[in-house]
Amino acid sequence: MPRINLLPWREGLRQKRKKDFFTAIGAAVLIAGLITLVSKLTVKQWTENQTTRNDVLKAEITELDRRIEEILGLENQKERLLARMDIIEQLQRSRPEIVHLFDELVETLPQGVYLTEITQVAGRIEILGTAQSSTRVSALMRNIDDSDWLSDPGLDVVETVDVGAGRNARFTIFAEQVSLNDVENGVSLP
Repeated sequence: MPRINLLPWREGLRQKRKKDFFTAIGAAVLIAGLITLVSKLTVKQWTENQTTRNDVLKAEITELDRRIEEILGLENQKERLLARMDIIEQLQRSRPEIVHLFDELVETLPQGVYLTEITQVAGRIEILGTAQSSTRVSALMRNIDDSDWLSDPGLDVVETVDVGAGRNARFTIFAEQVSLNDVENGVSLP
């Protein structure tokens, strides 16, 4: 009987299987490495794209913030200009009031009353003067009360002073000036 040695055939098959196994492992490791590399590059590209988008958004946000500040500055400037315009308009409307005030003071001043000082703070007028008697001061107050441009007279002080051979009354009266708008609208003050 011939003797056949089957050992080298099995050994060759084992070697081939071993070689195929290591080749498969190598190919799997290589494919896994390629997949990892491609994934990493893809994620890196996505990150770079998102960073670029974020930078564009930040630049646009900065530009919008600058524009908002500019708009707020313009609105503040507009408000200041409107306030100035209102003040100028009020001054223009009140311009004739001082003329009416002086005219009215002349018309309400009775004989024997002399004004020494007139002070106005807002609509309140302080009138200082001298009169030949306290009766004439009363007449001045009645005239102020009947006036169209002056109202609400109030007496602060009346004192008698000796002037040469005669006696005069020194007085301080307060009154309210009626504004042009009140006169035009027919509003009467108390």
